[in-house]
Amino acid sequence: SSPSRHSTALPMDPQQPEPVSYLCGDCGAENTLKTGDVIQCRECGYRILYKKRTRRSMVINCL
Repeated sequence: SSPSRHSTALPMDPQQPEPVSYLCGDCGAENTLKTGDVIQCRECGYRILYKKRTRRSMVINCL
């Protein structure tokens, strides 16, 4: 059998979805959102948020 030729990114702890940090597109405030939260700045109410880069290490299998 031949090895698979695709890469797979796996989170280190798949059981525990942690909140993700976003920056408000208007006031620049940092917002932490979990699954199901309303996508809206908690400071000014602006609805465009930019995702911050995660600090979680990723394991990438490349063959």
